[in-house]
Amino acid sequence: MQRRWGGGGNRHPQSREKEEAGEIVDISEEGFWEEARGRRSEGPTTGGRDGSPSEAGGIDRFPEDTELTITSVLLLKRPKFRYRISFGPYALEVHEDVMIKYRMIKGAVFTKSELEEIVLADERQRAYADALQYLGRKPRTAYEMTLRLGEKGWNEETVAGVVGRLTEEGLLNDAAYAQEWAGQRVRNRGKGKMWVKQELRQKGISKPLIEDALGAVSEEDEYASAKELAVKKWRTSTGETADRKRKTGAFLLRRGFSGSLVSRVVRELAQGDGMSEEEEWEDI
Repeated sequence: MQRRWGGGGNRHPQSREKEEAGEIVDISEEGFWEEARGRRSEGPTTGGRDGSPSEAGGIDRFPEDTELTITSVLLLKRPKFRYRISFGPYALEVHEDVMIKYRMIKGAVFTKSELEEIVLADERQRAYADALQYLGRKPRTAYEMTLRLGEKGWNEETVAGVVGRLTEEGLLNDAAYAQEWAGQRVRNRGKGKMWVKQELRQKGISKPLIEDALGAVSEEDEYASAKELAVKKWRTSTGETADRKRKTGAFLLRRGFSGSLVSRVVRELAQGDGMSEEEEWEDI
């Protein structure tokens, strides 16, 4: 995409005063750019999902087959890092990163098709900002991110692009997520592997990644978790030993531990309570 440039010069002193006062600021002149480069995008942005929330009616209203010259560039007080780019009677709003990337300064000339490309780039940038905010709370899976961005109103193509970018950047990693989730849930939250398997399925993790993650959790870790829970349940259960076995076993099964592991743990507790090892373990 070729750019045609207008005049340069420094920012007018009145623009500085307005910026300091938090008003809309005209940053049309090229002297603004050095300061703009130093700022980084932060947080989510808002506005219409078509990338054209201005009163001029959006990119669809722009004329075809004519060159459009930027007449002003205004820094908006809110949302943060948003700029209104005017082409005479027409206007659209873009994120600062997009403005800098496409060198949208006063006097630059664009065609409508070029502006449509810019609107799509701005849409991807805003969706990406939404995604970063969502990730800022805790790690997510690709499936969770896809659902979230869809709920925010982004179209499928934009969502796929953002999820792909986040994956390439390592900010979305289903394999690492599954490994961390499985280990934490078994070791620290008292959940059996079957429970964890169902949780990971609901989070959209693929079957091979689930199997790998559960395989990385040792049998000793799962046994230790089940035994700790069983001891607590055993101590609070009442009735004969057989009744306590049933209650404790049923409790462990509900937590997602396998029948064989539950049988082993409950049998050990019963032996410690004086029941003979030969006494039959009742299926639960």
